[in-house]
Amino acid sequence: MPSLIERLRSALAQPTPPTLHGDDDFRIGGTQPAAIEIPAAVLVPIIPVKKPKLLLTTRTANLRQHAGQVAFPGGRIDPEDGGPVRAALREAQEEVGLDPQSVNVLGLSDDYHTGTGYRVQPVVGLVPARPKLLINPAEVANIFEVPLEYALDPVNHQIRESLWQGRMRRYYVIEWGAHTIWGATAGMLVNLAGRLE
Repeated sequence: MPSLIERLRSALAQPTPPTLHGDDDFRIGGTQPAAIEIPAAVLVPIIPVKKPKLLLTTRTANLRQHAGQVAFPGGRIDPEDGGPVRAALREAQEEVGLDPQSVNVLGLSDDYHTGTGYRVQPVVGLVPARPKLLINPAEVANIFEVPLEYALDPVNHQIRESLWQGRMRRYYVIEWGAHTIWGATAGMLVNLAGRLE
C-alpha cells in the first residue's frame, strides 16, 4: 500500500477540481465579484518521518493582516521570484530560516482565493526530518507540528460561523491541541485532503 506521501505526490500530479476555490465559497447571501488579486505562495512543509508531520507557524500579533493566525510560511510573489515555488521557498527562508536547497518539492496544490485579496498557490514540499530553523520574530511567534494524517482527515474538518465585518462568515477549522487552524490555511488543507479521496 502506498504511503501517505506517495499518495500525495501522485495526487498532486493529477488535474483535480478543488473542493474550495476560496473564502467566497462560504459567503452567505451570494458571491461577490472577484477584485484584482495579489499573487502569493505558501510552502506546505511536510516532515517525512514514519508518521509524517506538517510544519505550521503562528503569525505575530502585530502584523497588519492575519495577525496571530496559524499559517504556512509564505507571502507575495515578487517579480524576481519567477513563480510560486521560488516565492514559497524564499518566504520560508525569511520567516523560519528554512534552507531552500533542503526542500524537495512534491507539487503544487489548488489556488486559494482569500477574502483579503490574495490568490495563494500552495507549494507542497518535503523538509528534513530535523530541519534547522530560525524564527523571524517580526513575522512568526512560534512553530509547531501537526500529524499530516490528522490534518488531512475530513473527520477533523469542522465548519464554523462567525460575524466578520458586519456579516456572517463560514470557514473551516481544524483543532490541534492548543492550536486552531482556520480560514485559508484550513481551506488549503481541505483541498489537499480532497485530492486523496
